[in-house]
Amino acid sequence: MDSPPFPAAVIAAAREAAKAHLRIAGASEDALIDGLAATALALAERFTGTVLIARDFAEALEPARHWQALGAVPVTEIEAGRDAAIDIDAQGVGRVRTAARARVAYRAGAAAGWGDLPPPIATGVVLLTAHLFDHRGGESAPPAAVTALWRPWRRMRLAAA
Repeated sequence: MDSPPFPAAVIAAAREAAKAHLRIAGASEDALIDGLAATALALAERFTGTVLIARDFAEALEPARHWQALGAVPVTEIEAGRDAAIDIDAQGVGRVRTAARARVAYRAGAAAGWGDLPPPIATGVVLLTAHLFDHRGGESAPPAAVTALWRPWRRMRLAAA
């Protein structure tokens, strides 16, 4: 499952926060910082195992008698067609049961926009964006503070063998 791109308004807000942190006033580096901010947000989502910014997703599901979990969490709404049963549990895991092949459209995300992110998540994104900006082309580990800020929101999953 590929993640849809982040909304332009979220990237712009992350860019402005990173520019303030880096003390950059001009717009000459905006395109670069936009890309770095998108990378930092994607890494934050990968690390936490959570879709941080609400976006629309779609998955194709094969027929199954059992419930099939959707790939992104937290799910807030599901459109699966009238022949499918749907469920969203308290942790935001969306599940679908369908007797026929189905395309499931759903919305997932913990925050509606940049301003709705928990401050430690946003701070970690800004710090990582700034680190990527300062160490372009270099081999340097990101600051440990980034993972320390994100760790409380990390969602761990057990994989079936």
